[in-house]
Parts: sequence; structure tokens; C-alpha cells
Amino acid sequence: MLDTPGFVEITPTADIRVARHGNRAKCLQRLIRMDLPVPQTVALSFDTVRGIAEGHLPDLATLIALFEGQPKLLSVRSSSEAADWGGPNAVLNIGMNDRAHAWLSNTLGEKAADRIYLRFIRSFAIEVMRLDEEAFAEAETPAIARDVYEAEIDAPFPQAIADQLAAVLRSMARAWEGTSARLLRQAQGAPADAGLGLVVQRMAQGMGPGQSGAGVVQFVDPATGDPQVTGRYMGQSMGREALRRREKAIYLTRDPRGASLQEMLPEVYTELLEIGARCRERLREEMQVEFTIDQGRLAVLDAVRCPREARASVAIATALARDGIIPRAEALLRVAPGTLSHLLHRQIDPAAERRVIARGVAASPGAAAGRIVFDSAAAQAALARDEPCILVRRETTPDDVRGMHAADAVLTERGGSTSHAAMIARGLGLPCVTGATGLTISYRNRQVRLPDGSTLTEGDVITVDGSSGQVLSGKVATNEPALDGAFGDLMAWSDAVRDIGVRANADTVADATLSRTFGVDGIGLCRTEHMFFDEGRLTVMREMIFAETGPDRAAALERLLPMQRADFTELFGLMSGLPVCIRLLDPPLHEFLPSGPEGVQALAEALDRPLSEVRARIDAMQEYNPMLGMRGVRLGIALPEIYEMQARAIFEATVAAQAAGHDVHPEIMIPLVTAHREVELVKRRIDGVAGAVRDESGTDFRYDVGVMVETPRAALRAGEIAETSAFLSFGTNDLTQMTYGLSRDDAGRFMSAYVNEGVYPEDPFGTLDIDGVGELLLLGASRGRKARPDIVLGLCGEHGGQADSIAFCRLAGFDYVSCSPFRVPVAKLAAAQATLMASKHAAAHKPKA
Repeated sequence: MLDTPGFVEITPTADIRVARHGNRAKCLQRLIRMDLPVPQTVALSFDTVRGIAEGHLPDLATLIALFEGQPKLLSVRSSSEAADWGGPNAVLNIGMNDRAHAWLSNTLGEKAADRIYLRFIRSFAIEVMRLDEEAFAEAETPAIARDVYEAEIDAPFPQAIADQLAAVLRSMARAWEGTSARLLRQAQGAPADAGLGLVVQRMAQGMGPGQSGAGVVQFVDPATGDPQVTGRYMGQSMGREALRRREKAIYLTRDPRGASLQEMLPEVYTELLEIGARCRERLREEMQVEFTIDQGRLAVLDAVRCPREARASVAIATALARDGIIPRAEALLRVAPGTLSHLLHRQIDPAAERRVIARGVAASPGAAAGRIVFDSAAAQAALARDEPCILVRRETTPDDVRGMHAADAVLTERGGSTSHAAMIARGLGLPCVTGATGLTISYRNRQVRLPDGSTLTEGDVITVDGSSGQVLSGKVATNEPALDGAFGDLMAWSDAVRDIGVRANADTVADATLSRTFGVDGIGLCRTEHMFFDEGRLTVMREMIFAETGPDRAAALERLLPMQRADFTELFGLMSGLPVCIRLLDPPLHEFLPSGPEGVQALAEALDRPLSEVRARIDAMQEYNPMLGMRGVRLGIALPEIYEMQARAIFEATVAAQAAGHDVHPEIMIPLVTAHREVELVKRRIDGVAGAVRDESGTDFRYDVGVMVETPRAALRAGEIAETSAFLSFGTNDLTQMTYGLSRDDAGRFMSAYVNEGVYPEDPFGTLDIDGVGELLLLGASRGRKARPDIVLGLCGEHGGQADSIAFCRLAGFDYVSCSPFRVPVAKLAAAQATLMASKHAAAHKPKA
């Protein structure tokens, strides 16, 4: 073995390291240690490849001399630190020249020699010298291809193996340093200065006489992860030709559709199965193996982590853990939390043809197809006909919630990842694309204009892919979600590891039922306003809004009381034994009023009031900036009857649920707090209602009152606010909006430009801003805990389902995070991973005894 500063032959004892030579080089060494038939291989380090890119070649004469046999034909493959970071394509048969062609003509036959030489000239010309592929399309012999090359380059085709190898190494090294390659690997999580290693390997020909060829095999189904031999083999071929030319390849296992390797070479097939089993046990992973057969003899060229879809990723990790090959902790760390989103929703079939007609923000995962509708009435009519539909809006408001319940997906012209449409869609498990670029909706014409100028009308069929942000033409095939045993195992193992709670944002019994299915730790946010948008309740709510005096408001609210009480009673029964945090009414009252002429007319009829009076009252209630106007706690102070009714509904439901044998723990949350005095005023009234219900029912019950910290001032004055609050729940959607001075509904229009220009590293509504908003969380948490050590800290914004946010909250000492039901599994896995990574970090920095 020769070890130089630039390269090292891969042997069982060579100093090969992933951080120096890359993932592929280390994997090949492991295969060699397993005594598998791996051709002789040399590894070039990251530093060597950087030097090559700068024009400093290693000692190629010494490198080439390491290889034995004649003719010396070599391949070069990339070896990045992580397999997902990619790298330049492999180049095969380096060293093929006139002399090698003559040698192979005598040993393999002239036809095989011609094929090898022709393939190398084409590959060298196109992949290495960057010549136009079209120029070589009609070259059917090596001589013609060489003439084309020499005409294009105006120089002879290189015959010396050192010259060919030098050109290949330079080309691959420089390609890695290119802008496109750098951006692609950075998208996969690679640092900007990530290194590339290269491996030079003696060719194992699959072009010899008799049973010779090449193939690729893996031992699990790439879609499901179930044990299954998949792949192809092709006689008289090299590399991955069997996968590219499937029409000429044969199956590996017996198959009624055609010939198979198992029938042709049963001993080799059995050897491949043994190799797969050994790789799984020794490499602790399901591998895809590239192999050649030379006159019946097997050679293993490479083994990489087998490609897999989301479901297979979970199945493989859990199967390896169940079989004792990896610890459960490692299985948890191997699955990216976002992967679980693909398991919980229907997804576009990977084999389906896509025709993208618009793109926007991937606001809620999953995919659905249906006919376009433009309002809630049309969506509900489609539901009555059992006809799938897509609700298309400029942007949604609370008045659209009924239509969203009826629709199969939502598409909006405006908005971002935390807009109203996005948040409600995630809660409902609806696919949603918001802020679709170039989309123009005309409600009058019942049409939507696409970016290319074409139009779609109501009733046309589209497919919304909320996982990618794409809108597709027509109905595209989808795959159903798969919550099998592997998913259950992963959730159970996550629960056993994580040390921070995961609650759900659940507004309805359906939300709570789904959350309970996912093993949630309680409800962290129940938005009571969504309970008022049912048709029967909305009319009563509007009567209350139009009431002139406190007694008139109280009379209308008296009719809403039994409805809210019934909602809470059912919710408490379903969540028995778990905390339920109920947010008192938050949005401005104008959101409950109609805006269109038909809606205003209907309201006037329902209230039996003149149309002009109703219209004037609606106009009078409009605010310049309603999201910073009379909403949240301001409603509770200005119109106290609303919060008093809600408190009574909560307490009477508590009494009813306790009588039914349920363990009830309601938490009442006051929204949009900015001052300690606000909490005092509202809490005093809530406590008064609690006392009255206790006296009337003769039943005692427990409850907590806390606040939603969603204004910067509330975070800064958390010490004072905590004095009368049992918990602080940080609502990072509004807190981010107010900290940045950005509208979360409108920021999507320019956010991509801001991120691309480096103004913000990420969209702060999609990824928690640790530096800015995070500092407010830390200040609020520390000041709250200092004033009241037993105070409960939670995060209930959409960031609660994001992995980095969960890790941050855990380090900040939060008790729980809360997110939409369909993000609960993602949050649970992310919480478990954060706990495991923190334990690893602590162990690594533990002082030695």
C-alpha cells in the first residue's frame, strides 16, 4: 500500500475518513473489510481535489502504477462527505485508447471492444470536455467518434492514460466548485465550503464473453420499505446502464413478465442476497449495490444508501431498530421530522406526469384534485353532490371557514405560510397553496387568470400540491397516506425520549379526536371564534354585535351560551385527563359581519332592520388597521359580557364533564395582552363567574387563567403579567408580525426577494427568528419565571411544529409547544431528536474524571 499526501489505496487498514475522503470512499473500505469482491480502489482527499481545481495535480504516474493488470482501465466516482450532497457523474473506462482497443478485441471480441471505446470517447467528449452531445449522436464507430472529437477540439484524442485521467480529475474537481453545484448541495444542507473526494477504481468489465453484464440491486421496496429485491441486470453492459435502458434489461428475481438473473445465474443471485444481508448488518443500513458479472464472476463496484420515499424511510429505520441492528435512538435521528408530513396526507404519485400551471407558497402539505369554486356556497354545494372541489380565493377570511371545511384543497392569490388560509388549512389537514405568483382572480367573471395569460373558469379541474407549492393542470394521480406499524413505533419511541410536551391547536371535536389519535399531551390553543361561524350561531353572533346596550348584548349571548357549553363539554370529555387551553374571543367583531351586498341584504332580513341602517353600522365598525384595533383583551374590557358568557360556558361544561366522570383541567387564555392591568380586570370577572357557577352547581372545580404573549410589550413586561397568570403562552405568529412590522398575509409578495438578498436568512413566519423574536421569548420566559417560578411556559404559534423552534423552546425551559393536529407527529419526533442531540452534546462535553 502506498500512502501519499494526495491519495491512498483503500485497504482494510488504510486511514480513510469520511471527513477527509468522503462517504463513498469510507463505504468502499467497509465493503473491502467484509471481504466482498471490490476492485482495487484509490481515494483522493478533499484537499487533493481542491488542489486539482486550482491546477495542482497529484503524482499521477505513481497513482496509475498502483493498478495491476492489462489493459489499465479505470473509473472515477465522486465521494462527498454526505451521500445526499451529490457530486459529478462517474466516468468509466479511462485508459481506453488504440492499444487497449486492440487488446480487448483479442480477448473480448472486436464488437465488445468497439462498444467500450465508442462509449468512452463519447463520455470523455461530453462529460469531460463539455462538447455538444448532438455532434456525437450519429457516430457509430470509434473511428468516426474520434474524428468528430478531433474536429471539434482541433487536437488529437488523448491516448495516454495519464492525460485522460488528468482531464477527468480536473473536470470533476472544477464542476464541484461551480456555482450550480454549490447551490444544489447547499439546498441539501451542505456548508458552502464542503469538500469533494474522488475514488479511482480499476474497471470490472461486464462486456466479456459468456455471462457478463452489469446491474443494480437493492433489497427493500423504495416506496414502502418492505423486504423486496428490486433492480435490473443487463448483459454486455457497464455501470448503471441496466436502469437507464430498462427495455433491454432483465429482472433480478423470477418474474412472469420475462427472464431473470435468478433463473440465469442462481449462484450469483444467491451471492447477491448474502451481500445484501451482510451490508444491512455490518453497514447498519439498507444499501443499493452496483455490481458487474465477468464470465460468471461477481464484482461489487459500489454500495450507496438505497433511495427511498417518506414511508420507506420510516419503515427502514424502525425495522433496523426492531432487529437490533441500530438503537432506537439512532432510528429516531435517522428520520427527518418533515418526512412525516408525507405520511399523514395524500401525495402526488411520483410516477405521475405533472403540468405545472402556477406556483406559490407550500402552506399546508398534501395533494388533492377537484373542480374550481370561488366561494363557500359553491364549495358546500359541491360537497352535497359528493364532488371534490378546490376553493380559490384572493385571500381567506373567517367567513370562508365553512367553504374550507367543504373543500378538498385551498388556493389563494395572496398570503404566506402563516396567513389565515395556511393556518386553517393545516388545522383541517387540507392541502393549501398561498400567494400563488402571477395568479389573478375575478369573482365577477368566475375566472382565474394564470401566469401564462390563459384562464380557468369555475368547474375546471386542477390539482393542488401543498407539499411543493405547485398547482397542476387536471386531475393528477395521488397516493393515499400510510400510518402503519412503523409510524406507530416511531411515535411511541419519540414519546419515551422527549422531555418537552407537545399539544395541539384544536378548535373542534374533529381536531381534538385526531390529536388524541396522535397521542397529544393536551390542547394548547382552542380558538373559540371558530365555534361561531356555523350558520345558526353566526346569526345570533351578529345580533349581539348589533345590540345597542349591555342587557341586549347579554340577551343575545344567552342564546349562544348553551351552544358554547355543549362544545366545551364534548371537548372536555374527549380530552379527559389532559389540559385544554381555551382562548377567549380574539378577532375584531367586523370579521363576523358580511361584506358583499347579498350578505348585507340577508343580514338586514334576519335582523328585521332597514338595509341602510345595517350597512351604516357595518361601515361604522370598520377600522383602519383592525388587527391592531379593538380585538382580543380589548373586547373583553370594552364589552365584558362576551368574556363573561364564554367563562360561564367553560365552567358549566367543566361541571357537566366532571359529573360524567371525566378529569377536567381547563386553562383560560386572555389574548393580545399588553399590560398587567388588563389581566387583572379580565381575571377578576372570570373568577367572579367561577364563584357563581360553583354556588349554583354545588360543585368545586379547578381552572387556570393565563395570557397569550403575542405583543412585544407583553414579552418585555412578562414579570408583572406573571403575577396574576398561571401560564404564559407565546403566540409567535402575531409576535413575529408585530416585532418585524410585517403583515403575515402580505409578506409573501416580497419575502423571497428579502431571503435571496440576504436581508433575512429565512422567512420569519416559516422559521422562528431566533435572534429577534427568540430574544423576546427568552426575556419573557426568564422574567415570568423569576416573578413566578411555577409558571407554565408554552409556545402556540405555527412555529410549534418546526424542529429548530422546538429545540430552542426546550433549551429556553418551555414546558410545551403546540401546533396544528397534523403537525403533532412532526413536533413529537423533532422534540425527541432535540432531547437526544442535547444528551449527546452534554456527554461529549462532560469533564473527564
